[in-house]
Amino acid sequence: MKFFVKEVLKELDNNEVTVVAATKYFNSEEMRELFSEGITHFGENRVELLLEKSSNLEDLDITWHLIGTLQTKKVKKVINLVSYLHSLDNIKLAEEVNKRRTSPLKCFIQVNISNEETKHGLEINEVIPFLEAIASYENINIIGFMGMASYTSNEEEISNQFQKLNDLTKYVNDVTNLNISDLSIGMSNDYLIALKHDSTFLRLGSVLFKKEV
Repeated sequence: MKFFVKEVLKELDNNEVTVVAATKYFNSEEMRELFSEGITHFGENRVELLLEKSSNLEDLDITWHLIGTLQTKKVKKVINLVSYLHSLDNIKLAEEVNKRRTSPLKCFIQVNISNEETKHGLEINEVIPFLEAIASYENINIIGFMGMASYTSNEEEISNQFQKLNDLTKYVNDVTNLNISDLSIGMSNDYLIALKHDSTFLRLGSVLFKKEV
């Protein structure tokens, strides 16, 4: 496996953006190499793998993100190990996070910007009621929105979907006392488009490496 971290980071040099390496692509030793290349934020989709990898890499100063769906029953296992949750999208999960977390957790509300049934997330019109419902939760700090665009080569379609979160951010900041400024948008296939829509966190996997034959 050959890494292209330096090339990607150079490409992002003029953007205030955090690269979160999607660790489902990497084992613990490969993650050590990524860390030595300058990646310090790692995002895992599955609780069990995050627990395993964080244990194997506890000597490194890693910032952990949970970027996949989090089942309520698994919250207590992992919620005090991570610094960011990218997939907050229902009240029961918010209640459990608030209960189990020992300090305010930076959270992204996941929004279904592609309107695909297979994707999780709130609908646009559900966001304000959700924010109102969790406003008193002291251990949840909403910092922004997360969305996944359709997997397509149609760049205009992707751009239109990311724009929904730009518009939503402006609207929420206009009608609430929140000051949301972060967007977790952009993966390996569409991160350059996401940068045009003010992404501050990129969840990258395959673009960071190439498997050597």
